[in-house]
Amino acid sequence: MPSPLIRHLSLLLAIGWATAIFILSSQAGDALPPLLSGLDKLLHALVFGVLGVLVLGSMKTSSRGYTPGQAWIAVGLVTLYGILDEFHQRYVPGRSAELLDIAADAVGGIIGVGIVWVLMKSRARNS
Repeated sequence: MPSPLIRHLSLLLAIGWATAIFILSSQAGDALPPLLSGLDKLLHALVFGVLGVLVLGSMKTSSRGYTPGQAWIAVGLVTLYGILDEFHQRYVPGRSAELLDIAADAVGGIIGVGIVWVLMKSRARNS
């Protein structure tokens, strides 16, 4: 079970990570290096997977680890942030909102949260 210090640190890191995402998505399209076709979705999944790990890590656990409800709340928050980020990008010069980016954000959140959830369940079983 993560200590309150770890949970608070996870929360601060999640806020910092979300802020970094916002700052990067605020950059004009011509200010960013071009990514190889298709790699941007992998990058979205990776970035939002990390956000999912941090969001779930900020939640209090029981002796059995995280609940499925907590995992889905974390995934929902990450996905909602992805939606808001894409909406925000509609108003940034040279950027656009893409449904596939939102899907990649959600998948990344599911993977990141899923990894932590499974590891915590395994750890609780072995204790």
